[in-house]
Amino acid sequence: MSRTPDDIHDELLVLKCQESDRDALRSLIQRWHPRLSRLAWRLSGQREQTQDIVQDAWLAIVRTIGRLDDPARFRTWAYRIVANKCADGLRRRVVQRRGVDEIRHAAKAKRSDGLRADRIGDETDALRNALSKLTDEQRAILSLHYLDELQLSDIARLLNLPVGTVKSRLHSARSRMREVLERKRP
Repeated sequence: MSRTPDDIHDELLVLKCQESDRDALRSLIQRWHPRLSRLAWRLSGQREQTQDIVQDAWLAIVRTIGRLDDPARFRTWAYRIVANKCADGLRRRVVQRRGVDEIRHAAKAKRSDGLRADRIGDETDALRNALSKLTDEQRAILSLHYLDELQLSDIARLLNLPVGTVKSRLHSARSRMREVLERKRP
């Protein structure tokens, strides 16, 4: 994978952060906060908690950036920290799962009360519904590959898995998504 000017700029910012340059840290946060927020939202599925997750991740990043040996690995490293913070939040929310299921049921009932969205809204709802049927791991692999455009090798490092396992899980996630979407078609 070739390095872009943005990649090189990020590496420079990381190096400066490792030298305690506050301006570089501010720039790094400005550049990466939106991406880390999107990842946290996709992995956690909890809009309300996304900013807390990302804030915790930034605290961990700032505390440990000096130990990052290869600044070129910042993206994968930061994504892994966010993924770990999401997993921590998921473990805390296991008890609340029943409440989430009730909210989903209420949303389905509201959609079926005779109000129909336009075609794009229907497709969006179908995709959201299909994504909700996937496991957290399947949603994560799909979003890392298709939305964040990470290579399989980067996803493997991020999730601490062999590349072959990532390929297999990506295939399974796509198959499950297709299966759910096809069941919904008339």
